[in-house]
Amino acid sequence: MILALFCSSLSASGEYLTQEEFLKLAFPQTVPEMQQHYLAKPDKQTAQQILGHRFKPFRVRYWQHAKRTAWVLEEIGKEKPITIGVVIENNQIEQVRILVFRESRGWEVRFPAFTRQFEDAQLGDDTELSNTINGITGATLSVTAVRGIARLALYLHQQVTNEPG
Repeated sequence: MILALFCSSLSASGEYLTQEEFLKLAFPQTVPEMQQHYLAKPDKQTAQQILGHRFKPFRVRYWQHAKRTAWVLEEIGKEKPITIGVVIENNQIEQVRILVFRESRGWEVRFPAFTRQFEDAQLGDDTELSNTINGITGATLSVTAVRGIARLALYLHQQVTNEPG
């Protein structure tokens, strides 16, 4: 029994969805061309405030059709990055998907029971989510990473679509 639990935690990391698969889910008709948003100093400051640490990239890639954007961003869980996809339309989250999880713990954030909590969430003036996101015992750092990326994606969506929050 202990060996089975140990083995299941080792196999928790992995690629659950490729970027291409995620984008086809986000844009079923035709995936738009990738675009880049260069982060100005205010963007970097807001990203740092949202994530609680310096956001290193100077540009982020995204895909957009009309008022719908898709983001593939990474944030550190405990020690390794989690690759997270976020789809936003009309200033609210449509879906959050975990594409790649690299840690041995906290992988429960990939389940729909967790990610559905983000649906319809918006970003308040204080850069907090409008939805309450319940944590997962033993996955605090992974939950924090996903919550931060959801907030950052909403902020970036507002910047590239020029939609006020």
